[in-house]
Amino acid sequence: MTTVPEITLNNGVRIPQLGFGVWQVGNSEAVTAVGTALEAGYRSIDTAALYGNEEGVGQAVRDSGLPRDEVFVTSKLANSDHGYDSTLRAFDATMDRLKLDRLDLYLIHWVQPRRNQYVETWKAFERLYAEGRVRAIGVSNFHEPHLSRLFEETGIVPAVNQVELHPALVQEPLRRFHAEHGIATEAWSPLGQGKLLQDPVVAAVARAHGVSPAQAILRWHIQLGNVVIPKSVTPERIRANFDVFGFELTGQEMAEISGLDSGRRFGSNPDDMN
Repeated sequence: MTTVPEITLNNGVRIPQLGFGVWQVGNSEAVTAVGTALEAGYRSIDTAALYGNEEGVGQAVRDSGLPRDEVFVTSKLANSDHGYDSTLRAFDATMDRLKLDRLDLYLIHWVQPRRNQYVETWKAFERLYAEGRVRAIGVSNFHEPHLSRLFEETGIVPAVNQVELHPALVQEPLRRFHAEHGIATEAWSPLGQGKLLQDPVVAAVARAHGVSPAQAILRWHIQLGNVVIPKSVTPERIRANFDVFGFELTGQEMAEISGLDSGRRFGSNPDDMN
């Protein structure tokens, strides 16, 4: 079976560089999709309270028969649960839904800047980490100023920042900031919600290697050093998205795909999510 490269987080915990996302996957559907992904070789599953499928994810992990320490599970705090005490309650609820003995990574899903509770929320995350209830803590959809404020007002640098990232939104300044501060970059919507699969540049690179456009883009992510979590409910695509380790893009091909950067978002701007 293919061995997926791992990224070592700033606390020494290791996360597979290629994982499986379940955004917009129903709870019952998640049982089947995650089960298929685990059978294909994925060992990292990314869910969230907002997705409404933590129960299905937990069931699939338990039903897989894999040792618990072989599957890396991430979940995220719902926007409505920001605040110190509410974060602690929300974490308990997430674990009740997952029915797993521990969580590998817990993220603040959205910064919600106008609510201005993310620092207080992060302090609750620090408590969960100190108590050993989660192996690593991080954030999602944070801009540089939000991260800098956490550095200044709290004690732990996030292990991960999960952000929208694809060839149309390369996020080079933010990735450089992450690297300078020991934060792993994780890409959601890595294929641009499928809207980049018909791009001529991507298509040409894919043809040169005899792979699909999705595989070419996922390989681009891997070579950039991103953690990447493609999502699908189609078994063939789940397996194909995992098959990205048998070829390598040239420096020119990497530059050509990165050159598609236009700053275009297909999801929400974090500054507007409140």
